[in-house]
Amino acid sequence: MDRILRRRDALRARLAAEKVDALLVVDPTNVAYLTGFTGDSTYLIVARDREVAVSDGRFTTQLEQECPGLEACIRPGTQGMMAAVAEVAGRLGIASLGFEAAHVSVVDHAKLGEELKSVELAPKVDLVETLRQVKDDAEIAAIREAVAIAQEAFARLTGELEPGLTEKEAADRLEAHMRALGATGTSFPTIVAVGRRAALPHARPTAEARIGDDDFVLIDWGACGRSYKSDLTRVVATGNVTPKLEEVHGIVLEAQERAIRAIRPGARAQDVDAEARSFIERAGYGGYFDHGLGHGIGMDVHEGPRLRRESPTILEPGMVVTVEPGIYLPEWGGVRIEDDVLVTPDGHEVLSSLPKGLGRARG
Repeated sequence: MDRILRRRDALRARLAAEKVDALLVVDPTNVAYLTGFTGDSTYLIVARDREVAVSDGRFTTQLEQECPGLEACIRPGTQGMMAAVAEVAGRLGIASLGFEAAHVSVVDHAKLGEELKSVELAPKVDLVETLRQVKDDAEIAAIREAVAIAQEAFARLTGELEPGLTEKEAADRLEAHMRALGATGTSFPTIVAVGRRAALPHARPTAEARIGDDDFVLIDWGACGRSYKSDLTRVVATGNVTPKLEEVHGIVLEAQERAIRAIRPGARAQDVDAEARSFIERAGYGGYFDHGLGHGIGMDVHEGPRLRRESPTILEPGMVVTVEPGIYLPEWGGVRIEDDVLVTPDGHEVLSSLPKGLGRARG
């Protein structure tokens, strides 16, 4: 609980600078980060001297068990959420209330304004998300666990990638392996893309395309462990390693390794992106790498910091990012290689350890 309290204290310290008496936290992940609560339909009001969870009767016992000592306002079923928020704000004497602008709908904002006519409502962005960018030791350990689960599941799958297996069947097996190894779920819908379908960066597995239809398959997957996630991508050879495949894979791999070497405290996120992007451009494939190099990973699979062009973020120890350059050629296919990387006090640590070569299926 000490680390949870420290997080709330860190947020509370920002309220004066933001010129508000309190912040209304509505994003479920941000609520979980600040309280340890794993349920839903619950908001948190963080004021300068206390905090109150606003929920309903379904979560009374769960809040008591998961968040001991946290004050809770349990609204009756006849009371709307924004009316309950207004009641707590009034009780706390809040004159100015910040709210998570990225997570409050237009409808809920209007309701809140109706309930709090005498309270100044101030839209705020990324107050909790910026705190979440730097992980503590327990968070890093949870990410390591999620990476280990994902890697072992992938190792099991590669022994089963026999010709004729559909993309969907392969994805289902990989997800089943992750759950059997202790995952609570997947970080995102698993991507299994055979051959030319790998030219779609977010291809969804089909029941038509099959292992062996082409010479390779791209697999992008991740495990969710104790609320924290992993995110990895590998390309597996299932047929001939053609000169084209070898060339494109080699370029992507070198681009990734250059970017990883650039990760250290004080480095600019945009400069890390540029290490990979400039190499791919010099190789003649700049027009076929059209997404950011990577993103932070933690309780959400996509969070700050972002490794992309124009990103002003300066990397700090405790940040965990993906590094995932790719080249996507229509009518041929795509190659992406992705690992999860921790920024350490003196450089970086690659948390994932799967081989990066064109591994062959063992099925």
